[in-house]
Amino acid sequence: MDTSTRVSGWRKSSRSANNGTCVELAWVGDAQAIRDSKAPGAGALALTPSQSADFFTSVKAGRFDRPRRGR
Repeated sequence: MDTSTRVSGWRKSSRSANNGTCVELAWVGDAQAIRDSKAPGAGALALTPSQSADFFTSVKAGRFDRPRRGR
């Protein structure tokens, strides 16, 4: 989704660390848009509230973490 110019009101996630690994959130109609704050022009995910909840539950559970080397 190209939301870089069409969406206003981006806000940094309160859960983002202060080390450059930040995401920004905005509402686009009934969808929640999520983008990388380091690359705002690269596009965004647009998820329904239900999809957004599932996505963040998976992130918190570490389902998208890369395996560490040596393990």
